[in-house]
Amino acid sequence: MVVFEAAVDGPLRYASQFNKRHGGAESNVAIGVARLGRSAGWISQVGDDELGKYLVSSIRGEGVDTSCVRYDRHYPTGLYIKEKIREGSTQVYYYRSGSAASRMKKEDIDWNYVRQAKMIHLTGITPFLSESCLDIVFEAIRMAKENGIQLSFDPNLRFKLMKHVPNAKEIVLDIARQADIFMPGVDEAEFLIGTSDYKQIADYFLQAGVSKMVIKNGSSGTYYESVDEGAGFCPSHKVERVTDPVGAGDGFAAGLLVGLLEQKPLKEAVELGAIIGAMVVTVKGDVEGLPDRASIESFSMNQRDILR
Repeated sequence: MVVFEAAVDGPLRYASQFNKRHGGAESNVAIGVARLGRSAGWISQVGDDELGKYLVSSIRGEGVDTSCVRYDRHYPTGLYIKEKIREGSTQVYYYRSGSAASRMKKEDIDWNYVRQAKMIHLTGITPFLSESCLDIVFEAIRMAKENGIQLSFDPNLRFKLMKHVPNAKEIVLDIARQADIFMPGVDEAEFLIGTSDYKQIADYFLQAGVSKMVIKNGSSGTYYESVDEGAGFCPSHKVERVTDPVGAGDGFAAGLLVGLLEQKPLKEAVELGAIIGAMVVTVKGDVEGLPDRASIESFSMNQRDILR
């Protein structure tokens, strides 16, 4: 989606100027992966309009392959507006009902392109955009299973979308149980299975077939467990000032997935994700704070100096 962010703090009724950016969980993750030097492709559909052209051009400019993005002449590009109520507190308003992305069908996807992936990353947003988007998600899952592709799932629950689907929780659970890597927030996991206990959450999904569980708990830290590497806890990095919390989870996901693609132990992959999540919240914008390798090294050195 295209993001319009109010240029001043406070309620939107008082904002007269906006900054235009691009955003969206999946494209944020793809950009984060690309910044770390790995190849990433983003599959979507945008309106054949100026906002759609801006979106694709911007994401392609970040090094993400957009060759499978389609333009739709009949429906517009989705957008959302960010309201910064005060420092560190952000509210978002979505305008994506009837968007081009919601009109995607599985027949529109180049599945031969998908088969080339080492990993497919899904969120719990796409399934609730429309029935056809739900079909795409389950086709992607089938494709991953048939071709030995790792399947990553971040629920990224959006209750405004889910409230119109009676069996929304069951759909999310169905996707989660089929994932190889599942990374819910602790509050999302509690909504899904009724407990906030790390071990109980991990046991439930590992027994269901998930191989790597990563449970995020904001500024506290991240619990992780896998079937072959055991369990642990990674404390979150302390930041002096949170400028914009939106996008932290996507940055975490990018770091985690790159770490796993590079065959790092789960502990190290989680640590990389935690560093990136901390870096993202110090910069305004969904993707502006996503770091490259040199920035991560500099941040890590500063953290070590503080701990000393």
